[in-house]
Amino acid sequence: QVQLVESGGGLVQAGGSLRLSCVVSGRAFSIDAMGWFRQAPGKERDFVAVISRNGGSTYYTDSVKGRFTISRDNAKNTVYLQMSSLKPEDTAVYYCAADLNYYNTYTIMARSSNYRYWGQGTQVTVSS
Repeated sequence: QVQLVESGGGLVQAGGSLRLSCVVSGRAFSIDAMGWFRQAPGKERDFVAVISRNGGSTYYTDSVKGRFTISRDNAKNTVYLQMSSLKPEDTAVYYCAADLNYYNTYTIMARSSNYRYWGQGTQVTVSS
């Protein structure tokens, strides 16, 4: 079994930065894809970013390109989401997601149903 625990959320002013972390426990060695999704109140859960096991492949949703960076430290079983130039529309609960498989296809990796494991979420609030 695999467990994911996020941390690092909070309240920040527009233009500020936050770094989210997600620690994987259990059968972490089996994980290939690690990603982040977010869900604003009353909206669907949307894809943010994903990274492959060796970090050689990443995908981002257009609205965060140039502002967010996903990275991972396999020695620490941790994936990070560095968020900069935050905007009020980035306000959401951010979820870490993981799966045994990674595909070099954006449309596959952006689909939440392709991730087997999920964290409990961490709230990010950006004030204007």
